[in-house]
Amino acid sequence: MTTRGVEPPQFRQMLGRFATGITVLTSRMPDGEPVGMTANSLASVSLLPPLVLVSVEKGHDMHTAMEQGTHYVFNILSSEQEALSRRFAAAEPDRFKGVSYRETDRGIVILDGVVAHIECEKQAAVPGGDHTIFVGLVVGGEVTDKRPLLYYRGGYAGLSR
Repeated sequence: MTTRGVEPPQFRQMLGRFATGITVLTSRMPDGEPVGMTANSLASVSLLPPLVLVSVEKGHDMHTAMEQGTHYVFNILSSEQEALSRRFAAAEPDRFKGVSYRETDRGIVILDGVVAHIECEKQAAVPGGDHTIFVGLVVGGEVTDKRPLLYYRGGYAGLSR
């Protein structure tokens, strides 16, 4: 089978040169269980109305929550939260065990100690290869002055200033 575009290793190398912030995306499964995953595909779509997007792999448990749910939260991780990023990126059976958090009025997890959190209401879902791109209307959130956790060239980094 031939595919169009560059090969996956080259694609990863190219995108690895784009420094991104790290978020833990949180939502609820249809049975009410909280679910979370590390994501760096957060992007602004529009200012008016305030829209953001995230890309979620179709095979991830978060995909079901995003497809069937209506609300989710981006928890933008601080420079001290690398362990949380790793935890929510791994196939942990109970990612929230021992993690300090509170919940929105809709029951969506907001992790403690984050740089900011962004509460969203799902507006659209668009197929994107082996992922689905979810677009959300920003309906709430909070910010702090903490330093963010960054991802660059396959590893974690922070701001020097």
